[in-house]
Amino acid sequence: MGVDSGLPDFRGPEGFWRAYPPYRRLGLRFEEIADPEHFDADPELAWGFYGHRLALYRRTVPHAGFAVLRRWSEAVPTRVFTSNVDGAFQASGFAGDDVVECHGAIGMLQCSCPCHDGTWPADDVDVVVDEDTMHARPPLPACPRCGRVARPNILMFGDGAWVPGHHADTMAAHRAWLRGLDPARLVVLELGAGTAVPTVRRHAELASAASGALIRINVREPDVRHGRGIALASGARATLEAIDAAL
Repeated sequence: MGVDSGLPDFRGPEGFWRAYPPYRRLGLRFEEIADPEHFDADPELAWGFYGHRLALYRRTVPHAGFAVLRRWSEAVPTRVFTSNVDGAFQASGFAGDDVVECHGAIGMLQCSCPCHDGTWPADDVDVVVDEDTMHARPPLPACPRCGRVARPNILMFGDGAWVPGHHADTMAAHRAWLRGLDPARLVVLELGAGTAVPTVRRHAELASAASGALIRINVREPDVRHGRGIALASGARATLEAIDAAL
């Protein structure tokens, strides 16, 4: 979904390095830069990456496929379960309570320590990044309680300090919603969920197990087990618009 809005594809080191050439020179892969330890060891490096992404996501307009999903959600009860951290579903009109961000959100901050379990909006954060070195310039966002550097409220690789915050509440509400449904009538539309970090893919398969009504839209990894759904090897926006036109 994000790639169709013009966001970079981080799949594999080459995709990541095309988006961020300075990290090629440093020999850093996405999995290495998206590590919470950098907020202690080199916070300017950590915020160089996340500050750049925060600015990028703020100016990215959700593509027309989001509007298709939003229109469908007005006709049938709908929930969103996403590993994207860009806030695009909310920006396209979905209520925040209907969106589970299982890996957190870049628009929220937390203490990097963390000294407490609170989170707060990054609305006033404006990180200046030197794009030649991908290092942020001080001052960096700070925890209002202890003064240590703050970090995005995103579940990173090897992350033992992530604060679930309100995401735990939306997850609990989502599970209760699923329990209240007739599982045989549930349709799961999965968009671009890969196998490298299969959180969304596994959730989609489990939720659709009773109905077998899984529609997997995925350019690279569309395979669905026999009888468990439909595989469409195509992009999110084009496929959503084609289904909408057919309907």
